[in-house]
Amino acid sequence: MKRSVAQMVILCLIVSCTIGEIKAVRSNSDGSEAWGYVEVRPKAHMFWWHYKSPYRVEDPSKPWPIILWLQGGPGASGVGIGNFQEVGPLDTFLKPRNSTWLKKADLLFVDSPVGAGYSFVEEKELYVKSDEEAAKDLTTLLQQLFNKNQILNHSPLYIVAESYGGKIAVKLGLSVINAVQSGKLKLHLGGVVLGDSWISPEDFVFSWGPLLNYVSRLDYNGMDLSNSLAEKIRKQLKNGEYVEATETWMELESIISLHSNSVDFYNFMLDSGMDPLSLTTSEETKKENRILKKYSRYLNDLRSANNVDEGDLDTLMNGVIKKKLKIIPKDLVWGNNSGNVFSAMQADFMRPTIEGVDELLAKGIDVTIYNGQLDVICSTSGTEAWVRKLKWEGLQEFKKIEREPLYCENDRTRTRGFTKSFKNLHFYWILGAGHFIPAFHGQAARPKEGRGW
Repeated sequence: MKRSVAQMVILCLIVSCTIGEIKAVRSNSDGSEAWGYVEVRPKAHMFWWHYKSPYRVEDPSKPWPIILWLQGGPGASGVGIGNFQEVGPLDTFLKPRNSTWLKKADLLFVDSPVGAGYSFVEEKELYVKSDEEAAKDLTTLLQQLFNKNQILNHSPLYIVAESYGGKIAVKLGLSVINAVQSGKLKLHLGGVVLGDSWISPEDFVFSWGPLLNYVSRLDYNGMDLSNSLAEKIRKQLKNGEYVEATETWMELESIISLHSNSVDFYNFMLDSGMDPLSLTTSEETKKENRILKKYSRYLNDLRSANNVDEGDLDTLMNGVIKKKLKIIPKDLVWGNNSGNVFSAMQADFMRPTIEGVDELLAKGIDVTIYNGQLDVICSTSGTEAWVRKLKWEGLQEFKKIEREPLYCENDRTRTRGFTKSFKNLHFYWILGAGHFIPAFHGQAARPKEGRGW
């Protein structure tokens, strides 16, 4: 089966605005990486970090994709988590990551919404309150980065999101389309990729009780309590009580934790606190000597920074990385998730975005969905439920298609996932993975052409 560029990119998972200006940009002499701030609104500063892949193909007949990575939360740091713990060139020990997605694409990490990670606002009233506002800020950033850079605006951009980032990705995709059509943005949108994404909170909370009961993490009493609170959330959403629904969601998570002996919401095979982002990448670093030359350009002055505390991300981001970047405000303390951002968006947190996915599909945009088998918070069954609510004209045919098995490299002794596609909708079931699929699958989790991963 011939695969589109979008599908080849996602196989890594087994896959004129005048507001503000780019300032304080720093790049290597060979152009391999650059970073900076964009003032997306007065006194609202968004941080970005672009890695140009050493594998980049400059042949215009072979378009080289750019992945814009959107972290979840809302308020989690893509520059920190997505970069150093999932798909970037270096891990939290500053060792080369053999499974980096740079082998198939350039990477653009952002700390979005403003207030996450290294991004900041000068006044608390400037935090965004909705996914639409977050998407508008990101569109402003893309205008500043892409409009005057022919290498960027001639390359297909894939918006790849994880968790809550998926809600923002849908809104951003629609915002990008409008900006391109109006002539305000020079960019080719290759597709939107939704990884374990919080698209329909109602469908997810209703999936939790039955899923955890089926895998023996909840008994029937616990499942009944879970279902009861999920029903309360459904009524609140129907009445437009979104803040109240968020509060009930918090209560529901607490009830499930109590009755499951603290199941990890990112992987039902684990207890809370055992998620993969706390694990090392020792297996990957065994091959580091072979790839060090290709990634040595990203090491810069970090090469000798061996004083990182056991790969601790907070120590890394507030220490040697902050020192390397040079432009981060001295009084800014990096955090992996901003409570201020989450609080500001509390009224939008439980609002569904299924209609936005429908709109992207209707406009012909490639939409790729992938889900980890072991995820709870954005469970596969919850994702399948909201997909079945799409009004997209191709849905019935999509549902009829049989899935194809996926294998890792040339090893066909173990099924690693399943996939099926119809027109511009693609779905990947990733076996053995939880919420943070790249952190689980390592070598398997990067772009690869052909049938397998």
